[in-house]
Amino acid sequence: MIEKYSILSPEFERDAPRELMLLSIISQSFFQPFSLEDNLIVILTALTSGSGVGFNRAMLFLKQGDRIKGEMWLGPRSAEEAGLIWEVLSTPGIGYVEIVEHNRALVSKNEDTLSARLKGLVYAADDESALIPAYAACRKEILLVREASNEPLVDRRFLNLIGVEEFLCIPLLARDDVVGEIILDNAITRTPISPADIKLAGVCGLMAGNYIYSSKLHLKLLDVEKMAAMGEMAMFVTHQLRNPIAAIGGFTDQLLKPDVPEDRRNRNLTIIRDEIRRLDGIIYQMGHFLKVSLKEPVYFDPGPAIAAVLDSPEILARARDYALSVKLEPCLPEILCDPTSFGEVLRNLLANAFDATPAGGAVAVRGYRKSPGAYVLTVRDTGRGITNPDKEQLFKPFFTTKEKGMGLGLPFIKRIMDTCGGKIEVQSRVGKGAVFKLIFLSRERELTP
Repeated sequence: MIEKYSILSPEFERDAPRELMLLSIISQSFFQPFSLEDNLIVILTALTSGSGVGFNRAMLFLKQGDRIKGEMWLGPRSAEEAGLIWEVLSTPGIGYVEIVEHNRALVSKNEDTLSARLKGLVYAADDESALIPAYAACRKEILLVREASNEPLVDRRFLNLIGVEEFLCIPLLARDDVVGEIILDNAITRTPISPADIKLAGVCGLMAGNYIYSSKLHLKLLDVEKMAAMGEMAMFVTHQLRNPIAAIGGFTDQLLKPDVPEDRRNRNLTIIRDEIRRLDGIIYQMGHFLKVSLKEPVYFDPGPAIAAVLDSPEILARARDYALSVKLEPCLPEILCDPTSFGEVLRNLLANAFDATPAGGAVAVRGYRKSPGAYVLTVRDTGRGITNPDKEQLFKPFFTTKEKGMGLGLPFIKRIMDTCGGKIEVQSRVGKGAVFKLIFLSRERELTP
């Protein structure tokens, strides 16, 4: 007999040991398609959930250069609000995605009060004479502060903000470097902080520190890849622009000669015009590729954008020779992306599908929820397929399997997906077509009464 279990439990198990629940909550940040901010909320959730460590409130400081700055504060502002929050968190069947969504809204709601005031606190991150809370980060030590008003090391501004006599400071370390700090308290229940609480909070701190470090390392890697792509682009420009520039120069020299026959003049001008258009196309695609990172992703309804692409003259004209089918779930969730870039992504994938598929073949667009926090959009073709060696090169700039391709379409799509915290995946077998899968962060739309 074989019993099957999910790697991740989708729901809180409130009767499980705190240590198990703590690891279960935090493990979500490695598997769910959350943003960096959402993953930090997951960690603060683990610290403040009654199923986790159980602190009442948690505030997060992050290191920026040589400063440590307040970022977010998760927790109730009063006992009444605490009762409402804990009632929501104890709802049977509630899962991690719903908890993150609830706590994201809570952090946002606190923007006018707790979080906004916290963001006004900035300290030097390497000052040996720093006051608490920065003292813990500078010393790289966990600090339990009791009778805070009688402790001269506690910054008075911070004490007035937190409003409690007992709190815990957890420095966030990664490779012996400070990346931030978490402050915890029991302002509502006034429950004393125990040694077991400190140990569990320390585990959360280690995980949070390494997660922040890994995220920053990933961003640096993206920058390195971008610089490498720019180097390849310089070589590409040299190669791609040399021929049209040489052609323009050569045919212009001929036009400057006296007594050029009219037919040759017209031929030369036509060639010069065509080469200039070719140069314009190359420059447009390169500029388009490089400016993707400037787009600011937002949550929006993808339905109208999908319809706009499918109804565009360009796609309608190309689809005449194919069996194009579209199947989307009703009541689409909101996805995180730049709306304009999203349309360009879908348009590029459809263009690639048409290019890869012989006339009379089929191209299909499908959309579905992968989970409450992820929406998937796929474009499938029945073309020639992609070899395994080519799959590994697909998203590298200037790699192309097309005779006249520039190799910037799929890297352009990948950069957009990276920018909005999504992913792109490809499945293909030679002769069996290909499926390109876009995975977006999503959230359910609020229903208006």
